[in-house]
Amino acid sequence: MAKTKLPLLLSVPHAGLRVPPEVEHLSMLTPEQIAKDGDEGAAEIYDLEEHVEAYVSTKIARAFVDQNRAVDDRRADGVVKTHTCWEEQIYREPLSEETVATLLDRYHRPYHEDLAASAKRPGVICGIDGHTMAAIAPPIGPDVGPRPEVCLGNADTTCPTSWIESLAECLRDLFPGRIAINDPFRGGYITRSQPGGIPWIQIEFSRAPFLPNSEKRSRLLEALRKWSVDLSDR
Repeated sequence: MAKTKLPLLLSVPHAGLRVPPEVEHLSMLTPEQIAKDGDEGAAEIYDLEEHVEAYVSTKIARAFVDQNRAVDDRRADGVVKTHTCWEEQIYREPLSEETVATLLDRYHRPYHEDLAASAKRPGVICGIDGHTMAAIAPPIGPDVGPRPEVCLGNADTTCPTSWIESLAECLRDLFPGRIAINDPFRGGYITRSQPGGIPWIQIEFSRAPFLPNSEKRSRLLEALRKWSVDLSDR
């Protein structure tokens, strides 16, 4: 008998590796740099589409269109970046405003429209924004030094405190190391904007090899199953 799907909308915004064709001729990045700027391992860890009520991801790499930034975030590491998180220049020449607008229209806006629509599907009660993080902070990181094995973020407002604490406990039962809340990440644009008006939690797995990605995936699925039972009992 098939298991009931988890009552979750799973967003995976940074697993893509594709260069948008609109800017391919201007990109200076190697495939290795593109992968390093994104969430390496996320495609495997969060490969849970068949287990959740709704799932949204993108093939486009974070280095070119960052789904976890607001449309008006024009920093070097903003929605359409000029430099990677490792401070590497992305383009041979600055993008025109027309090109930036095209990237937002074709890749950023549809992602967020999909999130908002998916959040309204029957059975969805919470959004999970799934990420991985460098084990040691990059130059633009909000922290220094080694990071926890897992970080959950809700900015103290995007879901009830009891929900994120309960998820942290489920993860602690299954993962070694430190499971932190709002340290070093409190949640980005996706969780803070709360697409669809539902509660949201951001998950960040360290890319440190404390477990293989396949094992991170299976343990995450088990933790989410336990947590979903806890949610339904509230």
